[in-house]
Amino acid sequence: MRKGTLIGRVAAAAAALTAVLGAAPASTAATSDTPPAGENCWATHYGYIPPGAYTASGELFDNNADTAATSLSRDPQLPFGTRVKVTNVANNASLIVRVNDRGTFAWTPSVPKCLDLTDGAYARLGGVLDPDSGHIVVKEEIVP
Repeated sequence: MRKGTLIGRVAAAAAALTAVLGAAPASTAATSDTPPAGENCWATHYGYIPPGAYTASGELFDNNADTAATSLSRDPQLPFGTRVKVTNVANNASLIVRVNDRGTFAWTPSVPKCLDLTDGAYARLGGVLDPDSGHIVVKEEIVP
């Protein structure tokens, strides 16, 4: 397939998806898809990502960088480039991550997942990778 044809098909698919998402009715569920401000939530980590993978922002994925994904269901979305101070409530370790990806996970009261961190950022906050601790409880704060 020619490069121009492929780019045209990708652009058409993106336009169609945007139209479908824009026409979707707003959620009327009793629970929000967004973590309540100032409350604890869960941070998980990506795990294995194949070399050469790209984030939703178009950056080459670096599993050691201080970056993170937020949920596609989050309302409002955190724009790419948003800096978030993440603090592990168990040990008070904190760092600032930059949002450069989106995930398909959703925040719910029973599974309050708010961020998917790179393995490096997760470990620097005290998360255990082997054996996988699953998640760490964090507070998130958007910083300028």
